[in-house]
Amino acid sequence: MATINSGNKTTRSHSHHHTSFTRVHHFAALALVAATFFLTRLFDHSIAHCSNAYHYTTPDETVRSRGYANLKIYVYEKDEIDGLQLLLSGRDGKISADACVKGQWGTQVKIHRLLLQSTYRTRKKEEADLFFVPSYVKCVRMMGGLNDKEINQTYVKVLSQMPYFRLSGGRNHIFVFPSGAGAHLFKSWATYINRSIILTPEGDRTDKRDISAFNTWKDIIIPGNIDDGMTINNPRLVDPLPLSRRKYLANYLGRAQGKIGLLRLIELAKEYPDKLESPVLKFSGPEKLGKRDYFLHLRNAKFCLAPRGESSWTLRFYESFFVECVPVILSDQVELPFQDVVDYSQISIKWPSTRIGKELLDYLESISDNEIEEMIARGRRVRCLWVYDTELESCSAFSGILGELQKKVRQFHQSAETFWLHNGSLVSRDLVEFSKWKPPMPMALILW
Repeated sequence: MATINSGNKTTRSHSHHHTSFTRVHHFAALALVAATFFLTRLFDHSIAHCSNAYHYTTPDETVRSRGYANLKIYVYEKDEIDGLQLLLSGRDGKISADACVKGQWGTQVKIHRLLLQSTYRTRKKEEADLFFVPSYVKCVRMMGGLNDKEINQTYVKVLSQMPYFRLSGGRNHIFVFPSGAGAHLFKSWATYINRSIILTPEGDRTDKRDISAFNTWKDIIIPGNIDDGMTINNPRLVDPLPLSRRKYLANYLGRAQGKIGLLRLIELAKEYPDKLESPVLKFSGPEKLGKRDYFLHLRNAKFCLAPRGESSWTLRFYESFFVECVPVILSDQVELPFQDVVDYSQISIKWPSTRIGKELLDYLESISDNEIEEMIARGRRVRCLWVYDTELESCSAFSGILGELQKKVRQFHQSAETFWLHNGSLVSRDLVEFSKWKPPMPMALILW
C-alpha cells in the first residue's frame, strides 16, 4: 500500500506538474496570439492613418472597385416628354445651355452633357438601371424663363408622362438641383420626388425650410462648379503662391448676408487686419471684383475660411484647393462629397461656427508651415474629384458620381402603383400590364 500510495502520489504529482505546465503554455500561446493581433491592428491602423487622403487608382481599377462597368443610365430627350423643354430653356425657349453652364449652377448642364456622351448611357428604357431627368431649372428661374408656379406645374406635367417613374415610384430617377435651395425649387418635391435620387451640393437647408430636401440614404452630394479657368485650362487663370509670399494668415471673401457667423468674421478682420483679409465685395458697378481678381485675393492667404452663408455649403471650399490654401469649414451642418474615398480631416479643418473669434486665429497661427504644406500636398491629390471631366479620367467629379449612383441600383423596384402576378408580370391597380400603361397619368393617384 505504501508503495502504491507512493506511486499514486508520484503519479498525481507528475500529473499536476504536467497540467500546470500545459496551462502555462496555453496562457502563453493566447497571450502571443492576442499580442500579435493587437500589433497587427496597430500596424494596419498606422499605415491607414499615414496613407493619402484619396486612394488613387487607374481607370480599370476604378471601374472594378466601383463596380459600375455594367451600369446603364437612360437620359430623357428634351422632345420626348411634353414640358421638359421648358425646364431646359424657359417658356420662350431662349435660354441656352451655354448660358447656364457658367457660374455656380453649371453642374446641371455639365452632368447632363457628360451623361449624353457617356459609355454608360443606354437608349433602351427597358434595360436601364437608372433614368436621368435633365433640367436647368435654377438657371431658367434666375434668368426669368419660368416663375415658381410654372416650375411646379411643369415638373408635375413632365412626371405624369413617365411610366418608368410611376413603376418605381421615382426611386430610379435622378434629378440635379445645383444651388443652395436644392430640390425646394420644385415646390411640391416632397409629394412627387421624395424617393428619387437628388444630386445636390447642399446637404442642409433647414434654416429657411421646415424640412431638408436632402436624405443621406438616397441622395448624393456633388462638388460645386468651379470656374474652368482654374481646373482644366493650361495655363491656369491664377497660379498658387508660395506660402512665404502670402500676405495673410486667413481670408474670407464673401458678403455678410445678415448671418451671425459672417458678421463675426468681418468684424474680426477689422480687428486684426494684418492676419485676416475680408474685403467688402461689390457684385456690380465699376468696383465689382473680377473673376481673376477674386482668385488673386483668395490665393494670398494660408487658410481660406468657408463659413455657412444662405445655406450650409459654399463654393469657396472647393475653390481653395486650386489656389492651394487650406480650407477651414465654419459650417456645422455641411455635407461633403465622396466620403467613402476622401478623409477630409487630412486635407481641411472644420472649426465650430460658435467659436469664431481670436481663438480661431490663434489656433491657425499655431500650425507650422510644414504642416500646412503637407495638408496642401494631400489636397492636391484629391482636387481632381472636384473637376467635371469625362469618365476617361479615373479621378473626376463625374467618375465619383457614377460610383455613387452604382450604389443606388436595385434589382427590383416597386411603388404604390405597382403590382405583380405569379408569372412575374408587372401590372397597375387596374391589372393593366406595364407595357400598356398610357401617359399622361394623373399624379394625384400616387399614394405616398
